[in-house]
Amino acid sequence: MLEAALSRIELGMSKVRAGSFQGFDLALVYAFCLLGLTGMVLSFAAGPVAAGRIGIADPFYFTERHLLFLVVTIVGAAGVALLDLNRARRVGILTAAASIVLILVALLFGPEIKGAKRWLHIAGFSLQPSEFLKPGFVCVAAWFLSAKPEDKFPGTLACLLLYAVCSLLLLSQPDYGQWLLLTGIWAVMFFIAGWSWLWIAGLGGAASAALGLGYLTQSHVRARIDRFLDPSSGDAYQTEKAAEAISSGGVLGHDLHEAPAVKASLPDAHTDFVYAVAVEEFGLLIGVLILSLFAIIAIRSISAALATQDMFRRTAIAGLTAALCFQASINIGVNVGMLPAKGMTLPLISSGGSSMMATGLTAGLLLVFARRRRA
Repeated sequence: MLEAALSRIELGMSKVRAGSFQGFDLALVYAFCLLGLTGMVLSFAAGPVAAGRIGIADPFYFTERHLLFLVVTIVGAAGVALLDLNRARRVGILTAAASIVLILVALLFGPEIKGAKRWLHIAGFSLQPSEFLKPGFVCVAAWFLSAKPEDKFPGTLACLLLYAVCSLLLLSQPDYGQWLLLTGIWAVMFFIAGWSWLWIAGLGGAASAALGLGYLTQSHVRARIDRFLDPSSGDAYQTEKAAEAISSGGVLGHDLHEAPAVKASLPDAHTDFVYAVAVEEFGLLIGVLILSLFAIIAIRSISAALATQDMFRRTAIAGLTAALCFQASINIGVNVGMLPAKGMTLPLISSGGSSMMATGLTAGLLLVFARRRRA
């Protein structure tokens, strides 16, 4: 009897392995894994410096936290990736609903940090709901945009209203960086769904007007843009140190016996400016490697989107890819001095619990939607 039971268990496990893991784009899987591994290695370089700057006795405090969140992220991403298409879509929709509710809670009851209400403190853990809004928004928007005429559902209007609600919440915090990122994601999805350049141009005009209003009414937005346009007009210490770290790294980085000096004076070395630390430590080659991994994600995901006729999958893949690659572009652009300073992490590489777990959710959903399916 025991042998029969074991044989049934083995047969069931073989079916699960054959059904659950078949069709994944291995290039995407490897790219995500290498980004996570790179982030773990860089946490050993940037974590102790960050801990020393703020007076934490344990030099590996941020490294240990990074490892903990990375393990949670891997488990969560794998769990989501093994879902079928319908269950994964429901996870995305529930994530969007929960994120909207939590952002409202943060606006009403959350602490104000540097003039913004973006965080919730739950059981000793700081949660930023807007990080999870991005993959949730993509799933709901893709669901709306995939509505067919025979469904008699105004999908386009519903998508516009969803974008308006999410924009209002992000601008109320205020978080102009996340709002611009969400706008870029929405524009890509709208274009992929078949809408004309006229709509995209109108969206760009509205976004520019909102950004101009933010420049006029929000002092921190105005200060960052002014510092970017004219570094002598304010404190450009962070971006100057990041540029110095990148230039000092050279092609191959520092000698193993030579301690990089610039990262010790670089604020947020383990989060916003981890790319600068990477290039200073290991040279231009690791900078190119990071860019190449995001390029692989973009190319493979676009190929998967073009290969499917399912409008939900096509727009969802495009939106999730835009969320990852646009965020990476903004972070790296800030590090190399091409964009104004903005507190935005480098996906799967920067330290940060909310950002990393949200990125894991995004990666898991992308693997589900980009998965090859039998005809």
